[in-house]
Amino acid sequence: MKYTIIACCILALSCNTKTETKETKSEKMNSFDSIANDRIGIYETVKLTSDLSKLKPYERQMLPLLIEAAQIMDGLFWKQAYGDKDALLKSIKNATTRKFAEINYGPWDRLNDDNSFVEGFGKKPDGANIYPKDVTKDELEKSNLADKKGLYSVVKRDKDGKLYTVPYHEEYKAELTKASELLLKAAALSEDASLKNYLTLRAKALVTSDYKPSDLAWLDMKTNGIDIIIGPIENYEDKIFGARASFESYVLIKDMDWSKKLSHYVSFLTELQTGLPVDAKYKKEKPGTDSELNAYDVVFYAGDCNAGSKTIAVNLPNDEEVQITKGTRRSQLKNVMKAKFDKILVPISSELISPEQRKHITFDAFFATTMFHEVAHGLGIKNTINGKGTVREALGEKGSALEEGKADILGLYMIDKLFAKGEIKEGVLMDYYVTFLASIFRSIRFGASSAHGQANMVRFNYFEEKGAFTKSADGTYSVNLQKMKEATNSLSALILKLQGDGDAKGVEELLAKMGSISPDLQADLDKLKTKKIPVDIIFEQGKDVLGL
Repeated sequence: MKYTIIACCILALSCNTKTETKETKSEKMNSFDSIANDRIGIYETVKLTSDLSKLKPYERQMLPLLIEAAQIMDGLFWKQAYGDKDALLKSIKNATTRKFAEINYGPWDRLNDDNSFVEGFGKKPDGANIYPKDVTKDELEKSNLADKKGLYSVVKRDKDGKLYTVPYHEEYKAELTKASELLLKAAALSEDASLKNYLTLRAKALVTSDYKPSDLAWLDMKTNGIDIIIGPIENYEDKIFGARASFESYVLIKDMDWSKKLSHYVSFLTELQTGLPVDAKYKKEKPGTDSELNAYDVVFYAGDCNAGSKTIAVNLPNDEEVQITKGTRRSQLKNVMKAKFDKILVPISSELISPEQRKHITFDAFFATTMFHEVAHGLGIKNTINGKGTVREALGEKGSALEEGKADILGLYMIDKLFAKGEIKEGVLMDYYVTFLASIFRSIRFGASSAHGQANMVRFNYFEEKGAFTKSADGTYSVNLQKMKEATNSLSALILKLQGDGDAKGVEELLAKMGSISPDLQADLDKLKTKKIPVDIIFEQGKDVLGL
């Protein structure tokens, strides 16, 4: 109906109609650009540096090579997350929108439920660019692909529409070969035998997709002053199966003094596993005894870890067999954690935490809750108790959110136990609980599209239901210590049981019930936006920033 025009008026109005169409299109383009203009302010720029004076001469020589290898991972993640980076950026005329696309590795806002901010793009495909954009989970489930849930392959269609897979080391051969060569050059410079061995094996892994030998070698490193995490690692980008890994890299400088302070906590893992508040069958596995805690300054982020919200701690390797037999390394990214504490958590606390409890917001508590989150990934159960395979296999794409929720809540459980034993001596116990609550507000702002965002919403709503905190008339929140302890234990038991049972339906029901933001909470988050408190940070980084 709206396209019908009286015939006798067509000629007279033709020029105006064309002008109107052009203006409408311009207005639409401007409306998309306005989204980026409004949203880019959620990020605060931080210069990513570290004190290089303690590095040995050969380590300084290695750093530029490691950063160059990391930059290759950045390009590969662009291909996995979106596709042709250069074509997308060239198509965006507005400089702010173009910058926002660079931050998000594509036209979808990662901290706003993956909503598009570039004209012509609808919903982000669940499989990103690792699968055909039109593929469905049902089609994949019914296919006869040998590695339909493989970690290191892309899924494609042939000319007849049939699905097939290509290993990463073939699909991205040119880039991975170059990255492998850079790691070998760095290995040749290293005077640390364990670092040399790891880099050599990791270089081989990039061109073979066989990562286990290098994962084990990485855990064997103890004396290295610098480090690099590199390759296809996390599976958050795959929202179909939660299986296929995405490329990323961190270039790290080890903080020897802080690492020594942290190392003694590992000895308590077996005791903490035994004491988990759940039936014995859900804690029968023993955590790896070679796990360690280290603190680092990051000097370069690339790929998945740099997309949207920035990672501040990692627990690797993800391989369940390696975790059970040898353990993991929990890496605390201290310089970035401090930046987020100062620029985000403290301002949030000034708005949403009750004046009486703001004294309990401390960096020591923030560091500890983040650290024990990563430690807690090693607790619990990796294999289901009823023959459904690993927890990751049984829970599929919903498993990541539950695993992040487990790590958060068991991290708080660990702090409670270690504080009672006198092993944590900084501050008072209330510091950790109040800082933990403030951190939930910080993380909720990442949006519900991420595994971390969903996990935080479940925890917030569960705590609210159990009375773990109260909200005053002035709009600020206060922790009830005893009720939060009780809620921590009961939520821990619930999550561990869902994992051990491989109960995918139960996880889906939990996320549906408690994984959303209430209008009241949204009003609080809007208040933080009005105050222009950043949601996250972006980096000024690279060889020039480091003076290399």
